Order: sequence, then structure tokens, then C-alpha cells
Amino acid sequence: MPLIYEELHRLARGYLRSERDGHTLQPTALINEAYVRLAQQSMPDWQGRAHFIGVTAQVMRQVLVDYSRKHKAAKRGSGARPLDLSEKRVTDERANAMIALDDALASLEKVDPSKARIIELRHFGGLTGQEIACVMNISTASVTREMRMAEAWLAKELGGAS
Repeated sequence: MPLIYEELHRLARGYLRSERDGHTLQPTALINEAYVRLAQQSMPDWQGRAHFIGVTAQVMRQVLVDYSRKHKAAKRGSGARPLDLSEKRVTDERANAMIALDDALASLEKVDPSKARIIELRHFGGLTGQEIACVMNISTASVTREMRMAEAWLAKELGGAS
């Protein structure tokens, strides 16, 4: 864990950069929550650094989606600071976007699990095409092709949104 902590921290910062303003989860807390969830599972036979980062990215995404769902379900005025109307709209849009993306990825996983895994490893795990190819035991060209098809499918599923 200490050997890749900085990479995990970079990954967590990347996730949180696209979160709503005023998000209370910090990169270290995201890493810690992901670690707790990983520790509660039976540990897979890690295939290397890229595999570990990919699994951790998936867990971090689950943490953020759970966090967004809780935020969306929270009652109004539950101790949150006052927001002006436009700020509230932006916050809700980001939470809704994260949930919509998670739902779309879950749908893609039902249709084509390997494409969903490639998207997760690339866009959430920050792995390169070559690292994804190594983790998934396919060629880099296949990763590129599958990623393009998956991104097009997701764009269509999300109504053209990126």
C-alpha cells in the first residue's frame, strides 16, 4: 500500500475534481474508505500494480456513487450551509450526473462487461491503454477499439452528454 499511495492519492484527487462544489469527502478519506471496503472483501490474486489500481478505482467510484446517492436523498436543510439557487442546481446536476454515469456503466456491464471494465480502468483508474491491455490480457489495439465503442455507447445512453 505505501508503495502506491501517491498514485492512489492522485487518482482520488482526479475523482474529486469532478465532484460538486462543497463536497466534504477529501482524497485521503476517499482512499481510506476504499481501503476499508477492499479489506472487507476477500482479496483477489493481484495480477500486478495495474490490476490493483483498477480494482481500487472501481471501489472509489462505488464510494462516490454511494456518497452522491446519500446526498441526493438527504432532506433539505439537514445542516447544510445555505445555497443560492444557481449553486444548488449545479450541486444537484453533479450528483445526478454521477448517478446517471454509474447507472449507464451498470447497463453497459450487462451488455458487454469487458467494455465496461475498460472504461472503468481508463477513465476512473487512470490506466494507460497498454496497462489495460496487460490487466485484461488483450492487445492494445483491442483496448483502443473497445474503448471507442464503449464511449459511443455511453454517450448515446447518457443522451449525448460526455
